[in-house]
Amino acid sequence: MNTLSVQKRDLATKAKKIRQAGFVTGNVFGKNLSESIPIQIDKKDAEKLFKTCHKGSKLKMSIDGKAHDVLLKEVNYNIMKREILELDFQVLVKGELINSVAEIVLHNKDKANGGTVELMLSEVAYKAKPDALVETIEIDCATLHPGDSIKVSDLDIFKNKKVEVTSKAEAIVLTVVDPKKAAAAAEETEEVAEASVSLETKAAE
Repeated sequence: MNTLSVQKRDLATKAKKIRQAGFVTGNVFGKNLSESIPIQIDKKDAEKLFKTCHKGSKLKMSIDGKAHDVLLKEVNYNIMKREILELDFQVLVKGELINSVAEIVLHNKDKANGGTVELMLSEVAYKAKPDALVETIEIDCATLHPGDSIKVSDLDIFKNKKVEVTSKAEAIVLTVVDPKKAAAAAEETEEVAEASVSLETKAAE
């Protein structure tokens, strides 16, 4: 389990100024805390953490020397700047039911027996106690074929009695399409669009 050391943040200092000083802002909240704790994380430590952790990951956190087991609850990431802006954490309390998400991880995506794998759902939402949290759902695409699809109800997490999945059971996680059929469908759509434009042009004349 990853360990992250953070410092309490002075709310008198604006978040923008703290980020300019080389820190990522964040908050820690939990049932056993009287109030949420504003924190700042060294940017290098946050980036290192982000390489192995994601929303829904468990880790140990040291806040000014005091240790906590926490869940990475929210990530505010600027895609354009490739920059982490804020990380929020929830302190885990034994026996408490936690709302979290499990990330979908695909293996052998390019070996789906001639098919192209299209991921429709990147994470599955669920509730569980701290000792039953699920961080990732791994799917081996090498066993799939064109025409196959996987729903949330097909996943092992859905059958886990210690977990209550809150994502819709019938939600499609992924589909495997035949590249040739997909190309033909795209070409047909393009032809219909061109025909429509042509008719509109004639009508305008």
